[in-house]
Amino acid sequence: MAYSITASEDSCYPGNTVLVNKLGLKNQEALDQAEKVAVTLRSVEIEQAENGQPFTFGFYCGLHRTLFQDLYDWAGTLRAVDLSKKGTHFTAAASLERSGTLKFQRLQEMNEFHGLSQSEFVRETAEFYNDLNLLHPFREGNGRTQRLFFTLLIRRAGYDIRFADCDMDYLMIATIQAAHGVMDYLPAVWRRH
Repeated sequence: MAYSITASEDSCYPGNTVLVNKLGLKNQEALDQAEKVAVTLRSVEIEQAENGQPFTFGFYCGLHRTLFQDLYDWAGTLRAVDLSKKGTHFTAAASLERSGTLKFQRLQEMNEFHGLSQSEFVRETAEFYNDLNLLHPFREGNGRTQRLFFTLLIRRAGYDIRFADCDMDYLMIATIQAAHGVMDYLPAVWRRH
């Protein structure tokens, strides 16, 4: 799903909106397929290597770097342009570092949501999911990075979620609703697993 941005504003090949990539792919379908393969392989590596280090904003940026390092020179780097999608305006590029750091500091202050009742855990993780969705710190790959991160976060707290088993249309609707202040749908994604 495309962001509301013009090609001349951010690292796209001349004449189209395909992001400049290490593979030199100038066709969006080919790039999408390459991303799918690379990100799937890197996700498995990350999950197998999970070592319990604190979930900080630096860790989150490192996830993106690892997931997309085979495709983009800017993997793991905060975006320099403002983005919006489907009527949702994400955090301004100029505020990403501070906002991201504060969100992850709160996660640490809450002990990565350990020790909460299941209903509190569902509520807190759903709210944090919305917070990270609205942050949208990278030019591309935010959803995939976010889902992998929440898989790690939820598992570390002793629960489980398999986004592969989620209804992705429902998840998208739930995140759009949450971005507009309606948090009724997003917690249901967690409760279904």
